[in-house]
Amino acid sequence: MRTFGPDVLTIADELTEAYVEIFTAPPWDDRDPEETSARFRARLATDAHRPGFHAVVSFADGGGIRGFVTGWITEAPFRTDRAYGRVTELLGAERVDELLVGAFEIDELGVRAHARGTGLGRRLLSTLTSAAPGGRAWLLTWDQAHETVAFYRRTGWREPAPLPGAESDVVVFLSPSSSSPDQTDPNC
Repeated sequence: MRTFGPDVLTIADELTEAYVEIFTAPPWDDRDPEETSARFRARLATDAHRPGFHAVVSFADGGGIRGFVTGWITEAPFRTDRAYGRVTELLGAERVDELLVGAFEIDELGVRAHARGTGLGRRLLSTLTSAAPGGRAWLLTWDQAHETVAFYRRTGWREPAPLPGAESDVVVFLSPSSSSPDQTDPNC
């Protein structure tokens, strides 16, 4: 595995290819590959320059990307683009500030089909979050990505309780090393 900062842009073509392969397969198979490629590439060009940006990439022995994870430090004010507004609706602005702002945000975690079931996703995630400020990290995913949601639960990530009556198609997870008194697991 290799760690990158903004120099991840030197492998942008390979990373975009892997991203498209992963995120146009089920359950995301309704996405157009060309549009997905263009959007990811544009986001990567911006995200690579966010404060605290890091990426960890696993390469196959013969070349090619097996899997990757990207993220950065969540800054204030909390974003409202993409799915971030739904996160605020789900948790409330005060809890977003408490739980997510200043924590390391996992933006993308992807493992190609041929590398799944090898523990690679767990290793990528662990490597990237090992230096999270105060051990605090978080991520969000789509509630219809059932295997993804199950993976995070198996690896010890916890869901903070939503506001009463709040519903969303996003699921927020806090890293095992993050602590919060209001997580859904009563043992947290």
